[in-house]
Amino acid sequence: MSTQRAIDANQIDVALVQALVGEQFPQWSALPVRPVERGGNDHRMFRLGDELLVRLPAAPGYVPQVEKEQRWLPRLASSVPLRIPEVCGAGKTSELFGAPWSVYGWLDGQPASVSPIDDPVRLAGDVAEFLVALRQAPVTTDAPAPGLHSAFRGGPLKHWDDEMGDIIHRVHGRERDVAAGIWRDALDAEFTGPPVWFHGDVSVNNLLLTEGRLSAVIDFGCSATGDPACDTVMLWTLFTGRAREQFRRTLDVDKATWARGRGWALWKSLIMITNKPPGQAEFARRVLNELIAGV
Repeated sequence: MSTQRAIDANQIDVALVQALVGEQFPQWSALPVRPVERGGNDHRMFRLGDELLVRLPAAPGYVPQVEKEQRWLPRLASSVPLRIPEVCGAGKTSELFGAPWSVYGWLDGQPASVSPIDDPVRLAGDVAEFLVALRQAPVTTDAPAPGLHSAFRGGPLKHWDDEMGDIIHRVHGRERDVAAGIWRDALDAEFTGPPVWFHGDVSVNNLLLTEGRLSAVIDFGCSATGDPACDTVMLWTLFTGRAREQFRRTLDVDKATWARGRGWALWKSLIMITNKPPGQAEFARRVLNELIAGV
């Protein structure tokens, strides 16, 4: 069965998940299935009983992320100081669903996007410490390099230069001039170091908090080994004041990495600034203001 024909996000529902679990993991077939609120765009997620989570790619472009996570998350778990998704079952392509899928252990906690952050400075330090540990994880010759599976995160920013030429027209006047300068600086600050592990999508949706403290990091779909600059963007997207200083100090990367990270943040913000719902556009505008102000 063709993956291109088989994956239809509109058909990924409780009934499909129950059928898949019954087909491939009969030991869990009696467990109730229910959708996960805020389940994400790239993958659909369902609770399986109280201790498990089923995660399925929502489109063909996300399929390569599945087997990557199944292979590498168990290896990375011992290198990082926080919990990450634990692979409990590797679902296979079948007549029911034309792509691999996963069963993970359920991780308690609320995303930082909806959970009160009691101590932003502590959170900034905890996120940075996690990223430092991740980039120090062993990189073997078979580790994944940047590519379509990582949305080309970890690769040269030049990959997005043509697109930037189009989206930079979403701002005008002095803002456009400053944005063009940020992008030029990012392109000039080429990555010359050895490849390291990066997460690729460090956002408030992928940070789980328990009692106000960072307890887990999820969604490694964009992870790979390469340039870690894409993991610096929280400096502009979340942290301010002392928290920003803490993140910058603890992450401890060079000026060139911050310059490339600023380019990543600019690219993403310009993409989102005309998005709907309005909340995304408002978020993008705030980040652009931070970038253009030079913080």
